[in-house]
Amino acid sequence: MGTGTGTGTGPRRKVLVVEDDPTIAESIAARLRAEGFDVELAHDGPAGVASAAAHRPDLLVLDVMLPGFDGLEVCRRVQAARPVPVLMLTARDDETDLLVGLGVGADDYMTKPFSPRELTARVHALLRRVERAATTTEPVLVVGDLEVDSAQRRVRRGGVEAHLTPIEFELLAHLAARPRAVQPRERLLAEIWGWGEAAGTRTVDSHVKALRRKLGADLIRTVHGVGYALEIPTSEVPA
Repeated sequence: MGTGTGTGTGPRRKVLVVEDDPTIAESIAARLRAEGFDVELAHDGPAGVASAAAHRPDLLVLDVMLPGFDGLEVCRRVQAARPVPVLMLTARDDETDLLVGLGVGADDYMTKPFSPRELTARVHALLRRVERAATTTEPVLVVGDLEVDSAQRRVRRGGVEAHLTPIEFELLAHLAARPRAVQPRERLLAEIWGWGEAAGTRTVDSHVKALRRKLGADLIRTVHGVGYALEIPTSEVPA
């Protein structure tokens, strides 16, 4: 049964679904409306960008393959105007496509065919993270030359600011709060993504690659078969 708000309390959340297949689009919209969300639909790239500007959704469900221009370009343009959580849908389970999607600002992805129940769970999890981040009162975290400002959602390394998506920020903040401590992929999935199973560990790997690309390949160390740790030079670690 829907909550009437999309998140449990407060105003109804708005979701924009950009999907060119009418059957899939209507199925997603019906499921989200049953969960209490207000849903807008767009069926091509230009319409998706225009609808995002007009309706200012709280979240986008965005297909990669669209007429006009593709979902990657939609994501790039929408994120340039206003950061918003994006769940991308793709018919191809391709690592390159996934990394490109994360690079232009997507927060999560699902490969078709997918379970409507899993999609709504992902939507709820993304919105919960945004709400949690909006109420944080944590001070600026400084680790070596890395600064993580949770209140302003800003990240700098060596004084240079980097633009991160909401999920990239959450992952970095989690690792930065525990420098050099190895965080297993399964724990990251549970604490950052809110998933209770380990089927999405590849999602963690892809977001780590995106962070390395934006902040430097030396920042996060891979512990093969286990997970990741934030790595800083010994000279920069407080005694």
